[in-house]
Amino acid sequence: MTDEETPPPLVLRHDDGAICRLTLNRPARRNPLSLEMISALREALAEIARERSLGAVILAAAGPVFCAGHDLRELAASRDPLAAREIFTACSELMLALQALPQPVIACVQGTATAAGCQLVASCDLAIAADSAQFATPGVRIGLFCSTPMVALTRAVPAKAAMEMLLTGDAVSAAQAERLGLINRAVPAETLEDEVAALAERVVSHSRLAVGIGKEGFRRQLDMPVERAYEYASALMVRNMLAEDAAEGIDAFLARRPPVWRHR
Repeated sequence: MTDEETPPPLVLRHDDGAICRLTLNRPARRNPLSLEMISALREALAEIARERSLGAVILAAAGPVFCAGHDLRELAASRDPLAAREIFTACSELMLALQALPQPVIACVQGTATAAGCQLVASCDLAIAADSAQFATPGVRIGLFCSTPMVALTRAVPAKAAMEMLLTGDAVSAAQAERLGLINRAVPAETLEDEVAALAERVVSHSRLAVGIGKEGFRRQLDMPVERAYEYASALMVRNMLAEDAAEGIDAFLARRPPVWRHR
């Protein structure tokens, strides 16, 4: 195969200091979560997890659509239960990898996010969307209820709002998604990149150790009974207090000077 015939990477990566940007790069196909795309994303996340110099990840997409969900052509060809299970299991493992990543992940949503694409946004730690973006779980309209997207959606928005999206397949606007808590905020399309970059910069200005401990703790305590959650969080605070960055942060605060993080 010649260079001219080589397809472009499914996922583009660009590092800028402590911020890594991953871009879904199949705009002509609306950036579907095919097995290949899922594999490329998981490979990128595995690399990022090992790179402690990185403090945040921006997940973006090329073209007018953020992500249209699963590749329906691939699903149509997967009539074998084992093949279908492989696709849905791989996608679920991708969502779990996003949440297990030490670095916070910020979705930069420039266009529509549907089905597993909506699940992708809901699985990120933070999300900012253009005010023209829309979100939907429309599987019910083709006889395929969005059961796996439901898992992330119901952990991001109130139950009745999630159920309405799942049962009707109707899209919600970026403004509605903000009110529901699916995204942090909707902004004018022309300021989207600046808003996301500013948020990422605020995240990476802090101790990466503390942020990583916080992200891990946030996810784990959500499903715990409140008594167990406090017990777990107290142990986490002790672990954090013994870190070099905590000592530096407290000293810097008392001395009224900027902290110098060692990220350890």
